[in-house]
Order: sequence, then structure tokens, then C-alpha cells
Amino acid sequence: MFRTHTCNGISEKNVDEKITLSGWVHRRRDHGGLIFIDLRDRYGITQIVFDPNDFPKAHVIAEKIRPEYVLKVTGKVRPRPSGMTNKNLETGKVEVLISEVEILTESKTPPFEIDQDREVNEEVRLEYRYLDLRRERMKNNIILRHKVIKHIRDFMDNENFLEIETPILIKGTPEGSREYIVPSRLYPGHFYVLPQSPQQLKQLLMVAGMDKYFQIARCFRDEDQRGDRQPEFTQLDIEMSFINEEDIIDLNSKLLLSILEKFSSERKILDKNLPKLTWQEAMDNYGVDKPDLRFDMQIVDLTEEMQASGFSVFSNAIKDGGIVRALKINGGAKFSRKEIDELTEIAKIYEAKGLAYIIYDENGEIRSPILKFLSDKEQKAIQEKTKASKGDIVFFGADKFNIVCASLGHVRLACGDKLNLRDENTFAICWVTDFPMFEFSKEEHKYTAAHHPFTSPKLDQTQMLDTDEFYKVSSRAYDLVLNGNEIGGGSIRIHDPEVQSKVFKALGISKEDAEHRFGHLLKAFQYGAPPHGGIAWGIDRLIMILCKEANIREVIAFPKDQKAKDLMIGAPSTLPDTQIKEANVKVIEK
Repeated sequence: MFRTHTCNGISEKNVDEKITLSGWVHRRRDHGGLIFIDLRDRYGITQIVFDPNDFPKAHVIAEKIRPEYVLKVTGKVRPRPSGMTNKNLETGKVEVLISEVEILTESKTPPFEIDQDREVNEEVRLEYRYLDLRRERMKNNIILRHKVIKHIRDFMDNENFLEIETPILIKGTPEGSREYIVPSRLYPGHFYVLPQSPQQLKQLLMVAGMDKYFQIARCFRDEDQRGDRQPEFTQLDIEMSFINEEDIIDLNSKLLLSILEKFSSERKILDKNLPKLTWQEAMDNYGVDKPDLRFDMQIVDLTEEMQASGFSVFSNAIKDGGIVRALKINGGAKFSRKEIDELTEIAKIYEAKGLAYIIYDENGEIRSPILKFLSDKEQKAIQEKTKASKGDIVFFGADKFNIVCASLGHVRLACGDKLNLRDENTFAICWVTDFPMFEFSKEEHKYTAAHHPFTSPKLDQTQMLDTDEFYKVSSRAYDLVLNGNEIGGGSIRIHDPEVQSKVFKALGISKEDAEHRFGHLLKAFQYGAPPHGGIAWGIDRLIMILCKEANIREVIAFPKDQKAKDLMIGAPSTLPDTQIKEANVKVIEK
């Protein structure tokens, strides 16, 4: 028997009991006779003691023990001496006097300290991920992930959902992100792809009558990496029949609140009613479709007031069909020239040509390089509409709608950080609804589906699909937003073949192409498709927020790095020529 207890499983109730523990050496302290070791396993830490006067043979072995050795020890539980208890440990009132010790395996000196949460180069951490996961912070992240997923499964089961697995090797139906391709050995020239999501499969389950489906699904996208993105990730995938938007919103609101209240009860939820914003409202007021509502800093429109402005940047933008908007920052007058320049660079990332501003300083003076171009009437309109006062700064955006929204929206977030308004101990949740049905792709020079081609348009706008203004149609799509992060998104699907044909036509998808790409789904829909809809959550992103981490790599056991490489096992890697040939693949050297 390797252990009778775990390393957090003893207390004063076990005093005088003979027990056996197994684990890793967390810390070792030699007091010139007595040797103290903190023994660690997944569950916690227990202090064990080697005394040469009581058990000399065990003490001799203990002299050779070093950090991260794996031990099996047997001894008697005893109270710690008065004044020597450790309030930070569950086992802090007791220790174990060791009579027998066995070194199960020795350890090399680790490339970084396991017993302290110090900054370590991420490449080193990922290369030695199995050691990184021994550290308290990482261990706790993985345990929380397990608990949240178990909670989700229990919640969905209680709501009468079925968890149904869907295939990993599927047909390629390009409709979004780039897919990972898997060559078929049995069918030369043919390929599987790894699913970006189980989207079409879960819709087929609705046709099959499985009216409440969910899955903790592995998904794959061959995309450029960033802090909240990985080539393989985990979704909570949900689909329901005979429902509308409110049914899905209600269910998912209930689930999210239950998770936050159970696993982050110490953090404040601003509004448990979960406010709803249309996409247009979110863009107009916050510049982004995933607004961070932890702070109230809204963008205001000045297009009408600036139409005849002497400041040509404003008036020319309006003449070209653009807009003028302003963002007031309370207390922003204290920003230095360097900080304003930094915010200007952020605006430029999102294609803004610059970032005009007016400072209302504490002395009542108004300062700005653009003041000389603005009439008294325009200056008054700006101050009245933004409600700017002493100590504030107002930033301006003047360009096409999407550029102004994106640039001011991200300047808003940067100012929220500068002023410490994005409190990590507060949760601000909202739903964003009525997204555009289509978006223009600069790469493809045409309109594409903003979500996917099976998203339903607003029912009162279906006739617009037959007109030249089809791109103005809104969809029955919705996103779940937490602290400025989209953690879930979905839509009501099209189940009417006539409406589906209109959408395909608007997207320029011919009948032949639709049949080739989606024939399996269209065929199934001929046999009685119920009204249905669903949503998918980014599990990794949710856990990241719960753990107060900056990127999802910190909550995934074995993630890829920012270049989509696995530094621990060395993937991707080359394969033997025989295996490449057997897969009917030819490697072309670049």
C-alpha cells in the first residue's frame, strides 16, 4: 500500500495513528539533526519529521533526499509543538514522525522552482509543462476547470439535456476559419477535416428528434494564435428544438449565474438581470460588440453637430459617408503627452488616421490643437453632449462607421485600464443581440455570413434578402459577454428551405455548390426539421476569467505556444517517408 491518507487528509483527529503517505518533496529543511520535509501530492502538504534519536535509519536516508524526489513514508501523527503550527496549511496543526522511508524515484534539479510562484519564461514552462502543473497556481486552475465542467454537466442533465458525442473526422465545408486537413489513406485524394465546431452535426441531431443536446466538445481551427485562442479548444455546445431566443438566453443566463455564484462567490455581479443590448446599441455606445460594462464610459455621436465644421477632418469624414463621435474620459486631463500618444497608436491599430482631443483642465482652461478650427457653437455642442467638465479629456473619431467604432472602442478599454476601472473582482454580464446577417470580406471582395449560413434572419426582414440591400438584414444571433469577453455565441437556425435558398443566393452560393458543401444537411431538412437554435461557449475563456488569468494557455493542461507549437513533445514534427507515402501525401519543400 502506497498510502493510507493523502497529504491533506490528516488532522488532530489522527494523532497517535500510524499512517503511510506518498508524494513529492516540496521543501526540505535540515536543522542540524532534525530534518523537516514538506511532502506534497495533489491534495495538499503534510510536514514530516526525521529524528536521528528515534529512527536513525530513516534519518540517514533523509539526508540524501532532495526537492521533487518521490517518497513513500510511514510514521506516527503527532501535534506540532506550541507556537509551531502553520495556519496556511490544512494539516498545519500536526506533523508525522517518520519511522520508515522509501525513495521511490529521484529527481534532477528542476529548471525552475516548484515550491514558489515566481515568474518563469513561458517557453521553459511549456517545455516542462508536467513540472509547471505541479505548481500550486496551475494545479488549482486545472482543478477548477474540472469542477466547472462537472457543474455544467450536472446542470444540463438536470435540465433534461442529453450529452451526445459527435465525430472528430468530418467533411470539409468551408464556412469560417481555416480547417485542419486529415488525408485519407483508404481513399487517395480525399480528406477529412477536424471540426471547427459540431455545428451541422448538432442541427442534424435536432432533425433526429434529440431536442435538448449538449456536448463538452473539442474543436479545431487553423488560425493565428493570440492570448484567448488555441488551435484546439473546448466548447460547451448546446442545441434545442421548439424554442426562440428568449428560451436560450434564459437557460444560459441561469447556467452562467450558477457558475459564478458557486465558483467566484467573493466577486460582485453588477446586474443579475443580465442586460440586453442590440448589436447597434453596443457599437454606438461602446464601439465593440462585446462591451465591458464594468465601467460607464459611453461614446456619443456628433455627426449632426459637425456637418459644417471648419475642422476638415470632421466635415470631410461626414461628406464621405462617415461619422464623428466623441469619448469623454473622466479625470483624463491628467494624461501626459506620452499617454495620449500611446492612445493614438492604439487608435491607429484599428485604421484611425489619428486621435483628436480636447483637454478641460482643472483650472477651467480648454486646450487642444483643434480648437482654432471649431466655432464657439461647435465647442459648446461638444461640451454639452459629452458633459465634459474640469479634469476631463474628450477624444474624437472621424471616419467610416466601423473604423470609428473600433478605434474609440479600444481607446475606451485602454483608458479603463489606465484609470483602474476594470475591476477583476467584479462581473459585468450582458447579452448582445440582433447582429448583422452579413459582413463584407475585404479578402474575398464580397459579403459573407457574419455567423454561418444557417443563421436565421429576423423574421420581419426575410423579404429584404431578395433586394440589393440584403446586407442590411439583421440576424437572430446573440452573444453572451462577460467583462468584455465573448464567452458564448449562437443563433436561431433556418429550418425553412425557402428562406435557406434566399440566404444562399445572397451569399452567392449556387445550388450546385450548396449541394456539394451542405447536401447532407439540406437532405435531412426535407424530412421535417423542427424550429431550433443553439449556442456554444468558450470553456477555456470562461475558466481563464474565473482564474483571473491573462490567457487561456494558463487553464489548459497541455497548450500550444503562440506559434501553435507544442514545445513539450515537439509537435508539429516530420514523419517518416513511408508514413507520408502511405497517407497519399506529397511534401513540397518551400
